[in-house]
Amino acid sequence: MTAHDFVPPMIRGVTASKLFLPALQPAPQRLYDYLCQQFAHISAQEWQQRFQDQLIYAADGTILSLDSAYLANQHIYYYRFLAHEIHVPFQHHILYETDDLYIVDKPHFLTMSPTGQYVQETLLVRLKNQMGNADLTPIHRLDRETAGLVLFSKRPATRGIYQQMFAHREVKKTYHAIAAYHSTLEFPRTVCLRMDKGQPFYTMKIVDGEPNSETQIDILEHNSQWAKYLLQPETGKQHQLRVHLNHLGITIKNDPLYPIVQHKSDDDFSNPLQLLAKRIQFIDPVTNKSMDFSSNFELTL
Repeated sequence: MTAHDFVPPMIRGVTASKLFLPALQPAPQRLYDYLCQQFAHISAQEWQQRFQDQLIYAADGTILSLDSAYLANQHIYYYRFLAHEIHVPFQHHILYETDDLYIVDKPHFLTMSPTGQYVQETLLVRLKNQMGNADLTPIHRLDRETAGLVLFSKRPATRGIYQQMFAHREVKKTYHAIAAYHSTLEFPRTVCLRMDKGQPFYTMKIVDGEPNSETQIDILEHNSQWAKYLLQPETGKQHQLRVHLNHLGITIKNDPLYPIVQHKSDDDFSNPLQLLAKRIQFIDPVTNKSMDFSSNFELTL
């Protein structure tokens, strides 16, 4: 087997990360020493455990050890598992599949892909474990707090075609949200704003300038306090719907970021953000079939 032949196996739904080892002066003696320096946010004990668990490979598939030398201008593969991970007690549902796609209903509180304190408890890894397909990749994304429809690519050969469909705005997405009802606001209306990175870095803010985000907003029903809104984004900026409604003074119910960041415990699954990716419509670029799906989740006043 040559280095080019080796494909790291999927382990417990996790595919390996690839890392290039640059030429350094002075060069580290051991790979372990370099990994501890390069990834200071990961403890030395965790790297030791990964070597002991045989989760680090050379480019040719050799399993590396704690004493393996640092070899510059080579690639290695490593896997990421967490010793302790909070279980997310909500289930996803595969609503439909083709040879190329899964259409999945994501619950609130489930992160899309491995990040931070979540690996196994992410939608991507759950699906990989469930279906045994290492090639699964989300074609677009939903926030951890948002529930509803998301598309996953099953095959690298057609992935780009579906990604282009989103890039060219050929997908019609409809969201529902529960937010404050103000009788003085008239609907339907179109909101066009310029958004940019905010502070903290994981939030967004409104800035002056040419609009780069657009949402069509209408009202479905309301009582004296709350309304159920229908939202159709024309663009796909991060947190767009949350920022647009907050800008109108009708913050989405239970929003932990807008207008003020309010940190909750990671194991607090009460009061989900009342935002749902309810419907998705597109012409499948591979089969040329008209696709129209609705989430089984519902938001109620």
